[in-house]
Amino acid sequence: MSPMRGGKGRWPWVVAAAGLAGLAALLAVTALPLRGKDGLQTSANVGQITGVVIAAVVAAVPLILWARRSSSAARAEAVPAAEAMRRAEAVLADVVEQQWEDEARLRSLYAPGPIPVRWRLAVRTGLMDQADPAEPWTASSADVPALAARFRRLRRRRLVILGGAGTGKTTLAVQLLLELLQTREPGEPVPVLLPAAAWDTTRHPRLDTWLAEQLLADYPALRAPGIGARMVRAMTARGRVLPVLDGLDELPAPARAAIITALNRSLGAAEQLILTSRLGEYRRALQNAGAVISSAAVLTARPLTPSAAADYVERSLLPPLGPSWRHVLAALRAAPAPGTGDAASALAAIAATPLGLWLLRAVYTAPGADPAELTDASRFPSAAALRAHLLDALIPAMIATHEPAKDPAEPFRHSTADTRRWLGYLAHHLAAGPDASGDGQGTGEFAWWRLAATTGAVSSAMSAVCGLAAAVFCGITAGAMIEPWTGLAGGLLCGIIVGGRTKMGEQDLPGYADLRKPPRELVNGIAAMLGFGLVGALVMGGGALLAGSDGALGGGLAGFAAGFGGGFAGFLTAVETPASAFRAVTPTSSLRADRTMNLLRIGASGFLAGALMLLAVAITTRRPGEMAIVSVFATATGAMVATTAGSHRAWWLYALATWRLSRAGLLPRRLMPFLRDCHRLGLLRAVGPLYQFRHAELQAHLAADYRPPI
Repeated sequence: MSPMRGGKGRWPWVVAAAGLAGLAALLAVTALPLRGKDGLQTSANVGQITGVVIAAVVAAVPLILWARRSSSAARAEAVPAAEAMRRAEAVLADVVEQQWEDEARLRSLYAPGPIPVRWRLAVRTGLMDQADPAEPWTASSADVPALAARFRRLRRRRLVILGGAGTGKTTLAVQLLLELLQTREPGEPVPVLLPAAAWDTTRHPRLDTWLAEQLLADYPALRAPGIGARMVRAMTARGRVLPVLDGLDELPAPARAAIITALNRSLGAAEQLILTSRLGEYRRALQNAGAVISSAAVLTARPLTPSAAADYVERSLLPPLGPSWRHVLAALRAAPAPGTGDAASALAAIAATPLGLWLLRAVYTAPGADPAELTDASRFPSAAALRAHLLDALIPAMIATHEPAKDPAEPFRHSTADTRRWLGYLAHHLAAGPDASGDGQGTGEFAWWRLAATTGAVSSAMSAVCGLAAAVFCGITAGAMIEPWTGLAGGLLCGIIVGGRTKMGEQDLPGYADLRKPPRELVNGIAAMLGFGLVGALVMGGGALLAGSDGALGGGLAGFAAGFGGGFAGFLTAVETPASAFRAVTPTSSLRADRTMNLLRIGASGFLAGALMLLAVAITTRRPGEMAIVSVFATATGAMVATTAGSHRAWWLYALATWRLSRAGLLPRRLMPFLRDCHRLGLLRAVGPLYQFRHAELQAHLAADYRPPI
């Protein structure tokens, strides 16, 4: 191969040419002051500054060359070896299993045991291309090992789980995922549960490329040395990951059909799949797509019998049973057919789904609850009336169970009224999309970094305020160092940039500072800091000199200070990494990572700008008052400009949004701890960095009852 190929031989010449050009420019700036009064002294001062800059840039060149050699060597590595891929799969399997074991405990999937929902293969329904094998088979949520064994015997290991609202589709998917992980044999893919609503088929037409992006965003352990993006992409391309796509029905109809089409286009002979959806939405998606999912077995949920439901409730209660519970369970076992207007009939209709059983257990095992009213036909003449009552009583019951006296280790510190009001607003916010009301996330999933954009909490007025403040601080700093008119122009420019970037930040995703990036990127970031300082010195110092101003030295120093401070913000931008479009493991951890990165950028940039500007003023003047004023305003300007740097500024906009919404009484001031408490209670569930209501019916009920404050 020619030494010039790929630019490897050309790089030193480019560096040398750039260095000579910079040296010539610096010499010109140093020599020009010789023409004026006191030119020799001014030229000497400028020469000292430029000499420091040249030395810094020259020192950075060997580091840049070393970084390029390291990067080239890394790119020359072979395709991931089989052993390295097995290690990466083991890491992924461990973190996924721990994640869903914790979530299963919070959802009480093991207490007192799985709800015995029956599932039946949907033969001759038009939902699958063929039965595999032709004979129908059944499964039970109470015997997941048998279902896992049956799944492994499928010819292509593709399964679709269908049912109505609250029938336990997601629960079965989680149970099956954990069973497959715990009994995973070498060579089997790693099952990973992901929300189907996260897949944008227009951006990622193929399943494997979307999977790779999601895994890298969802599981930071995969970004560790020895794994990384290249390995993850190889895993998904080779079918080493089993996607468990949950909630196809949560997408709009066109998007559901697009996912069916994309799956058929992406799945090869060896790729596996598990998918959950409501039955009606899935049937319409197949009709719109014009095809079923190739070689996928389809299971549909069967309603629980009154006897099975009564047995499960009895196992959930502490012995001995009181007379009220014995009467209720006897009435449930002897319930007539649903729709007869009998209270026991309404109770049987509710108990026919896992959601109904969970509501019954949560509400009527709380302190002070009397189950005798469940058989009162005057109170609950229909299943709808009983369901509404259970949903209304759920929040007080869950809070009563976790009062400090009941749970001293982790008490719930919010009142029932506040919790109901805040969750009601959140349910309304998640349900209302832009097409409906101009605000709201409209996805059923709460992403904290979208709060500012979807509530209007950080409005154009906030952008104007930030821009005006930046204009004032920057204008005063530049005016004091050079001249008032220059300060006015610089302030206006700074204000426009800060105001515009503040508004743009509403669309940012969370991120974190990844200092484990390749050395080339880190060294390039350091070189950029010096380069920005050099450009700032040339522009401001040279401009003042050519304009005949006496502030050439001050302008050059101020320019280097501003450029170097901006370069530091640029360096942090270079090491920014998305914490997720969808997470850094948990909502809290993604928020903390983004907050740490933003505080580091704001604080360090402000300190650097203030310190360097103070040094510049100290060299050009001995007046303490001017030094103090300029350094203070420079620090404020650097910090404010740093808030707009980079592409991950989600935290401070979220902080402004929660402050505004808490002032209006719509959400608590400390929103994330409140959501974490609701997750612990079982009212919410966490999917990576996203919170969802545990059941869509609970969200719909709270959203329907929500009334905005007057």
